[in-house]
Amino acid sequence: MSNDRTFSTWLDDVEHRRRAAGLRRELRPRTAGSALIDLASNDYLGLVRHPEVLHGAMTALRRWGAGATGSRLVTGSTTEHQLLESELAEFVGAEAGLVFSSGYTANLGAVTALSGAGSLIVSDAGSHASLVDACRLSRARVVVAPHSDIEFLRAALATRSEERALVVTDSVFSADGDLAPLVAMHQVCRDTGAVLVVDEAHGVGVRGEGGRGLVHEVGLAGEPDIVITATLSKSLASQGGAVLASEKVRAHLIDAARTFIFDTGLAPAAVGAARAALSVLTREPHRAAAVLDRARDLARFTGAATPESAVVSVILGDPQRAVDAAAACRELGVHVGCFRPPSVPEGTSRLRLTARATLDEEELALIETVLTSVVAGASA
Repeated sequence: MSNDRTFSTWLDDVEHRRRAAGLRRELRPRTAGSALIDLASNDYLGLVRHPEVLHGAMTALRRWGAGATGSRLVTGSTTEHQLLESELAEFVGAEAGLVFSSGYTANLGAVTALSGAGSLIVSDAGSHASLVDACRLSRARVVVAPHSDIEFLRAALATRSEERALVVTDSVFSADGDLAPLVAMHQVCRDTGAVLVVDEAHGVGVRGEGGRGLVHEVGLAGEPDIVITATLSKSLASQGGAVLASEKVRAHLIDAARTFIFDTGLAPAAVGAARAALSVLTREPHRAAAVLDRARDLARFTGAATPESAVVSVILGDPQRAVDAAAACRELGVHVGCFRPPSVPEGTSRLRLTARATLDEEELALIETVLTSVVAGASA
């Protein structure tokens, strides 16, 4: 049997197993002007088509061109990037910021550059895939802590032989929408000389005063042993990522973060859009509270627990049941997320609903009708 035939057979076998388990994924391109009500996107503040955000993108596009033209260290850094970094840092209460091409590369860059051989990383079991991959690439010893288990975290740090240690976690966990116990985690880090890396992808724009994030909300903004990572693709309606920390951390990442050094800079249009979105949020802080209000509506419609973030999970268990329920919602005019393994643990496949600040009363009425019907049918 040829190598090509062996490879092809392997691909066929893998696809068959995935399909049998209800885990086959398909791309469904959106169409412009779709009438579907969107409860699947991460446009939490409803800014992706805001006139000021579009104007910010177009202004940067005309000024700087379509692409960054190179890595940030060569030609890809513009004054627009620098302004966004300082504005983001000021917003969340950090000393400095560094913009990456995505939230994923921000996490990879921060964790790998701040750890390395001879260090320890303790990662929460619920951490996002980008943090998981960062741990795998770090060359550090990695310990996965049970979700939000403070005593396990304390023991892992207290008994380590390594001089340097990182603790990595989401602030708002992307699948369940629950909050990390950041105050307790930081105290353990402070007691044991570790650094806490917090991914605020789902926190910025939703939690904290005016959407400044969970780190700011719990009074830890600006602490020297906390490193915040964030994405621009959710509440800030654009694309890209950032690390927000001390000036020393920023300088170190410029020298050592491979996903910063060797990656093309974020496109200027995305930078301009993110700056404009941040400006709108700063001027209209009520949008953050509105997200949580709409999330409570979604929880009420589905019988889910009271949410702490924009994310409302409706656990159905079986992957195919979740796929069928999502399809039923779509047929009735509502687009919802469908999370299955490996995105979530086995037996917890779900509809993942994301609230948007700008949902109106007419949309909410239809959403209630659809979700009540579909969830009842899927749970029967």
